[in-house]
Amino acid sequence: MPDAGASPAAPPVVGFIGTGAMGRPMAHNLLRAGFPLVVFTRTASRAAPLVEAGADVAGSVAALAARCDVVVACLDTVAASEAVFLGDDGVAAHARPGALWIDHATITPALAVRLGVEAEARGMAFLDAPVSGGPEGAAKGTLAIMAGGSEAAFARAVPVMSAYGQVVRRMGPVGSGTHTKLVNQLLTFVHGMVAAEAIALAQGLGVSLEAMAEVLRASFGHSRMLDRTLARVQAGDFVAGATLRLYTKDLAITREAGAALGIPLPVLAHAEGVLGEAVAEGLGDRDIAALRLRYPGG
Repeated sequence: MPDAGASPAAPPVVGFIGTGAMGRPMAHNLLRAGFPLVVFTRTASRAAPLVEAGADVAGSVAALAARCDVVVACLDTVAASEAVFLGDDGVAAHARPGALWIDHATITPALAVRLGVEAEARGMAFLDAPVSGGPEGAAKGTLAIMAGGSEAAFARAVPVMSAYGQVVRRMGPVGSGTHTKLVNQLLTFVHGMVAAEAIALAQGLGVSLEAMAEVLRASFGHSRMLDRTLARVQAGDFVAGATLRLYTKDLAITREAGAALGIPLPVLAHAEGVLGEAVAEGLGDRDIAALRLRYPGG
């Protein structure tokens, strides 16, 4: 029987690497949830609001890893994740024994598996745990988090990830989180691409967007990406939550995963073509809703 007078266990010290549009609000939510937080960012100004809220700053990834029980990264590129975890100054070489690593980026399945192997070999644990929901979801704490790793590692990570995630689900062994995110990215981009085209058609036909939105919410044509795209088009807001350019990496990884299985993905191939054209036209740093600008009246 537990000792009624025993103090509750102290929360783990969490290290957060990558305080950009997604990482910064996720880190703020960790502070609000009461976790001791250490952050590392190459751009000092990005850390300032977190320091004001109570976070400490580490001067390097190695210094952060040496101080933390859980190390979380949320970075833009596969190369950045690889360097942070496996570089000479990285997490693997400097983390505490028994530390838990969590990568929230969209990386390749091969890198996810490699990180899992490296962590286990060092007596540590790893979760590939991509997120979906954009900066808005990160700020509200409503992200969907799809994690791959052992049941024990996932159980340790749930209190941390629940600070910024609403749906936090273990998908299976290491790599499973990444596989799920690739499916999500295919659907997200294709739905967003088609939503932009459908809105352009509706406007060209003179259909009321407000009335259309109401009807479609009760129809099979409804999707969350349609709602999101419509709201941004109506507001003229094409400032990126996640830039179109970032989908280049995600769709390429998805294509490679399909090819490895011998599964043709012709819709994905078309989507990559549309994305490439949009980036070439100067829309790469804008939101996916900016695909509407490629049509007449945009």
